[in-house]
Amino acid sequence: MSMVRLGSSMEEPCEVPRNYNAVNVIQMGAVGDGETDDSQAFIRAWESVCGATTKAPTLYIPDKKTFLLKPLKFRGPCKSPVIYVLVQGNLVALAEIKEWEDEDTEHWIVFSDVNGLSVTGNGQIDGEGGNWWEQADKRKDYIRPTALEFSNCNNLQLSGLTHIDSPSNHISINGCNGVTISNLHITAPDSSPNTDGIDISRSLFVHIHDCYIGTGDDCVAIGGGSSNITIDRVSCGPGHGISVGSLGKDGKSETVEDVLVKDCHFNGTTNGARIKTWQGGSGYARRISFEGITLDAVANPIIIDQYYCNKDHDCKNQTEAVAVSDVSFIGVRGTSTTEEAIQFSCSESVACANIFVSDIHITSSVPGEITRASCLDAHGSVSGPSVPPLDCLKQ
Repeated sequence: MSMVRLGSSMEEPCEVPRNYNAVNVIQMGAVGDGETDDSQAFIRAWESVCGATTKAPTLYIPDKKTFLLKPLKFRGPCKSPVIYVLVQGNLVALAEIKEWEDEDTEHWIVFSDVNGLSVTGNGQIDGEGGNWWEQADKRKDYIRPTALEFSNCNNLQLSGLTHIDSPSNHISINGCNGVTISNLHITAPDSSPNTDGIDISRSLFVHIHDCYIGTGDDCVAIGGGSSNITIDRVSCGPGHGISVGSLGKDGKSETVEDVLVKDCHFNGTTNGARIKTWQGGSGYARRISFEGITLDAVANPIIIDQYYCNKDHDCKNQTEAVAVSDVSFIGVRGTSTTEEAIQFSCSESVACANIFVSDIHITSSVPGEITRASCLDAHGSVSGPSVPPLDCLKQ
């Protein structure tokens, strides 16, 4: 089985032109002492940039400053076909949950309906998630904010920034077409709940490359309505791996197709290459390829889980399922912390079809222990020898 090499329509690094027309948030009244609320100064700066007709209008956030920000919404459409946000300083969210009482707790910083947007720089975005994580199991009514969301932003570029300690997801890409994400550093403690690195939903032609992501959940999660997704040269760990899904929650019909995950490294993650779907859903996950994957002490290196269920749900057995097909695992090598290094747990009613496996060599990270594979209603083929053996895969 061969996979078409996919990519975004935008492959060049995100750079601000030298002759850009900058609006400095300091000139708009921001203080940058880490204590003063600079939110309104940022809104004023954005309104100036978004309304500009000059060449390369740029929102400039200077270095050696820390800007305390309440939840912000940067709305488009803007007048210029390209908009730059140059982040050289540090952005910090409100640390105390009580300070969010009159605010939108679903998001911290949102860009919506802004085409041709480039967000770049050497700065840091700090979600101050510690207090939120402590309350995650105590207060189920809390909606923890995503640190940075891009909604309906076509031809989007993100590069260079450091993202730390989001209360929930660090970056959400929702309803975007043509996205390049590169050279990001995204971190949160491995114990922090639901702190996905990058979540993609309803988006097309997304290319993520040359990033380091280590969090308490998925390094990258590809949600429903997404296609033509390429992820390469990403280092993942700690975290839950790179996942397609979860799909089909609460009986939804969702689709993902044309995904390539290539030349990625997983270090100490709970999963490596993963597809996860809920029982009772419908739709499909197809034409998905994991290639050139290296593993260092990964708990579940290769896993298709069509019985996904998190601890907050009482999941009953249901016959309807997302159809998983045309999935390949090629050149996956390294070590597993568990005996069951390969798990294909497919739906009994909608079996996985056309799984292709080649050049797999996954040994135990525990000296003297072996690895094995398990299959449930998984159909496909194996090319060449495999460690562990994949005799369970049905023809």
